[in-house]
Amino acid sequence: MRIVFMGTPDFAVPVLDATVAAGHEVVACYTQPPRPGGRRGRALVPSPVQLRAEALGIAVRSPVSLRRAEAQAEFVALGAEIGVVAAYGLILPQAVLDGCTLGCLNVHASLLPRWRGAAPIQRAILAGDEETGVAIMQMEAGLDTGPVRLEERTPIGDKNARELTAELSAMGARLMTAVLGDLGRFTPEPQREVGVTYAPKIEKAEARIDWGRTAVEIERQVRAFAPTPGAWFEVEGERVKVLAAEVSAPGHGSKHPVGLVLDDVLTTACEDGAIRPMLLQRAGRGVTSTVELLRGFPIKPGTRV
Repeated sequence: MRIVFMGTPDFAVPVLDATVAAGHEVVACYTQPPRPGGRRGRALVPSPVQLRAEALGIAVRSPVSLRRAEAQAEFVALGAEIGVVAAYGLILPQAVLDGCTLGCLNVHASLLPRWRGAAPIQRAILAGDEETGVAIMQMEAGLDTGPVRLEERTPIGDKNARELTAELSAMGARLMTAVLGDLGRFTPEPQREVGVTYAPKIEKAEARIDWGRTAVEIERQVRAFAPTPGAWFEVEGERVKVLAAEVSAPGHGSKHPVGLVLDDVLTTACEDGAIRPMLLQRAGRGVTSTVELLRGFPIKPGTRV
């Protein structure tokens, strides 16, 4: 089919690759404009989807908004049969949704209607969900409210956001390929009216570790924000990210003030026990084990973090 692809982060790249590999004609790729990045945040960095599309020889468009009539007319003029959307990052106006003969399909990384919105993977981990998955949704004007053509599930277990994102991205690419290959077989099924939850985007303040929470909640926070933005605590005025941790003595009630370092491997008291960080990162440095970090940056037992 003649397709317009719309996506921005790494999550969307396998979906683009699978669409091209299946033999469809991708006539244009819409993605978010380049953002400041690089080591000093001064250079404009293209999105992963833009880089991949250019490598594939696909025309790239990166409007700031699709609300202008001119941008909508340019979209419609492409004459696409279907739009394939994966973590694009912009709301699609009705004129764009109607601009493809067969409408637009979205790869959404949750089991709809649970976790509609921008950050379904992180919210599922934070909530302690046992499973998640991917839904191929026929898009409509509401926020992830459209009928679902195909869905697949996977257990979350102890996966962090990076691992789960990679798994769901590959799953989404495979499911989208199947749906595009036989639209008539995968008929749209309306979402349930019960069990609706929303997944708002992650705010920076959410990444700060609150040692007054339970050990299980903190461990989920670490996994949900690994590697970006990274759960963190502060010591001696320096921010330290925790990218992996394990629960120590959960559910017994801490006998120590929360945030107190209990031993020489950085086990730290929380509301009902303790958390032991396993992988850490100081600002501007690489990821290290706890032992390696403490060798060059001692945090002694009795310190409050």
